[in-house]
Amino acid sequence: AIGVTMLPLKVEVDGVSYQSGVDITPEKFYNLMDAAEGMPKTSTPSIGEFDEVYKRLAAEDSEILSIHLSSGLSATYSAAVTAAKMVENAEVTLIDTKTLSAGTAWQVKAAAEMVKAGLTKQVILARLQQIQDATYTHFTLPDLKYLIAGGRISHLKGLLASLLGIKPVIEVDKTDGKYYDRGKKRSFSAAIQDIPQQIAKKIPAGSAVRAQLCSAENPSGAQLAKEAMEKVFKCEWLPTVSLGTALGAHTGRGLVGVICAKVSDLPSLS
Repeated sequence: AIGVTMLPLKVEVDGVSYQSGVDITPEKFYNLMDAAEGMPKTSTPSIGEFDEVYKRLAAEDSEILSIHLSSGLSATYSAAVTAAKMVENAEVTLIDTKTLSAGTAWQVKAAAEMVKAGLTKQVILARLQQIQDATYTHFTLPDLKYLIAGGRISHLKGLLASLLGIKPVIEVDKTDGKYYDRGKKRSFSAAIQDIPQQIAKKIPAGSAVRAQLCSAENPSGAQLAKEAMEKVFKCEWLPTVSLGTALGAHTGRGLVGVICAKVSDLPSLS
């Protein structure tokens, strides 16, 4: 309803393919995943699918703003870059959000609001960069087997060596858009409560923050994160969201994440 065209990622469970956010809900997906024999697989939209969408949009407006989840975690951005070069009658501006899930959604929604407010492309891009610079994404999860199988943490050698009994607090790094472990706890609940402590290394405790909770079918974990955040920051909460299926395929059920920015670091959208 905000005037955004979405191109879904695909998830495959035991040979059956689904479009994330289109023909499967997160709840159904985690049930399928729990019962599956093999590990789920994910795939990005193809270059051809991007090309088709860009051409369709270009028929209405030659200026296209294309916003994507982190190039450090997915090949989606590079497929979009290749497709954008194929479209002759459009000017496609690509944005690598260096984050994912709600963090990417913050940038998409802000862009839509700024387009509606009639801001110039130059101003929109500068303010999206401000949002990217201000926003931190941290999460923890009860079981690391899906993350390991997905190959997204192969660079975290120390974490892999000490997997047994360790629950990591992982940050999506804003420089390369990859996962890094920032804290290690002996229990999942201790890891959830460590998220605001990690954020406090970047945003001073007591600051007014805009924050959003994200969970993979774990409302009690999200509530624990909310209480922990409120002990450290003055929180302005956005509605809690469910982790999308394509990301959930790499984390499994139970993930709890916090997306957070200091209010005073966020730009005006009008």
